[in-house]
Amino acid sequence: MTTERRLEETSDFRPRFDGSGLLPVIAQHESTGEVLMLAYMNAEALRLTIDTGEAHYWSRSRSTIWRKGETSGEVQEVVELRIDCDQDALLMIVRLKGNGVACHTGRRSCFYRSVHGNMLRFAEIKD
Repeated sequence: MTTERRLEETSDFRPRFDGSGLLPVIAQHESTGEVLMLAYMNAEALRLTIDTGEAHYWSRSRSTIWRKGETSGEVQEVVELRIDCDQDALLMIVRLKGNGVACHTGRRSCFYRSVHGNMLRFAEIKD
């Protein structure tokens, strides 16, 4: 069995962080399946997320770990954590606490605009 195949079929959790020590994470709404946000975790943020059951991320702009909702109250409770086939990206299924928003703009999802050529339009969000 090739090394790649072993990685794809193993039951061992071996996340592969990039050269900056980061792993991309997609947060998805538990009941609607809506993609809420894309963020990054370093090893410590991942450990804190697993240990506490609440989303912790690495802020690339501030170079620090932050617990989602620590200032806004918009906590993301982890329902399930999945890793992709080559263990270099995470999908985190979350339950939203607080007012039910994930974006710092106050919107439920960070993906609230659609691209049309070189223009953006506000997307219709369906509940």
